[in-house]
Amino acid sequence: MSFTGFGVVAGAALTEAVRRAGADHVEPTIAGNLAIRPNGHDGGHGHGGGWVLDDGYTGDRFPSFAILVPGDLPLLTADPDAVRDYFEAVLPIVHSVADPGAKIVFGSGTARTAPDGMPETEAHRRFAEVLRTARDTAAANDLRIVLEPLSRSETNVLHSVAETVRFLDDAAVDGVDVVADLFHIRNEGESLDVLREHGARIGHVHVSDRDRRPLGAEGGDDVWRDFLAAVHDGGYRGPVSLECNWSPTPDAAEAEIRRSLDLLRGSGAELV
Repeated sequence: MSFTGFGVVAGAALTEAVRRAGADHVEPTIAGNLAIRPNGHDGGHGHGGGWVLDDGYTGDRFPSFAILVPGDLPLLTADPDAVRDYFEAVLPIVHSVADPGAKIVFGSGTARTAPDGMPETEAHRRFAEVLRTARDTAAANDLRIVLEPLSRSETNVLHSVAETVRFLDDAAVDGVDVVADLFHIRNEGESLDVLREHGARIGHVHVSDRDRRPLGAEGGDDVWRDFLAAVHDGGYRGPVSLECNWSPTPDAAEAEIRRSLDLLRGSGAELV
C-alpha cells in the first residue's frame, strides 16, 4: 500500500507532540482553534465577524484541516448571507496557513443537523446550497472542500459514503470529494467494499482503532488494516490522517501518536 503521508488531526495543544512523534503532517481543527473569536465572543459582528488566526499558527503551513463550522451556526436554518459571511471570514484565515490546494474536511455534524420536522429532501436541498457556498469560497482561497459522512449520533444528514456520493450526484455538486473515515464507517455498518466501488470519489482518509482509540489500543482490532487496504484497492494514494481520542496529557499523547504511526508504517503502508 502506498500513501503520500501519515498525519494527525490535532488542536493547538497537541501540535508539537504530533511533530515530535514523527508525523508527516498536522491536520489542525479550524473552528475555535485555528480560527478564534477573541475573548470567546464575536464582538457583535455575528458569525462572519470577529474571527482571527490563533497566534500559535502564524507562519506555519498545513496540507489539510478539520472541523470547519462551529456548532452554534445552524447551517440549514441560518440566513444564507450569515453562512456566506462565515466562510468568507474564516477561509482566508485558513488560506494564510495552508499549502496550495489544501483540503478542508467538512464534517461539522452539529452545525449541519436538520431541525425536527424538516423533510430530508429539504435538508438535502439546503445543505447542497451551503456546500456550494463553501466549495466556491474555498476555491477562491486555493482550498478544497471534502465532505465527510458522519454517524447518526453526530448528525441526521448524510451518514455513509454511498449516501454521500448519491447526494453529491443528485444535487449536481461537482468538485467535492468524499472523506473515508473508519470511525463512521464502523458505526454505520457500511461495507468496506464501498471504498473499492467509489474509490475515485475518495478525497481524504481518517483512520483510528475501535471507538476512535489510538491504533493498537487495548480492546482494539485490526479492522483499520483492512480499511486501508480497501481504500488503496479503490485507487486512493493521498495522505492518511489519524483522528483519535488521545490522552489529555501531551507526553502520554505523544507516546500514543508515535505508536500509532509506527503501526501504520509497519502495516505495509508506505509513502509514495
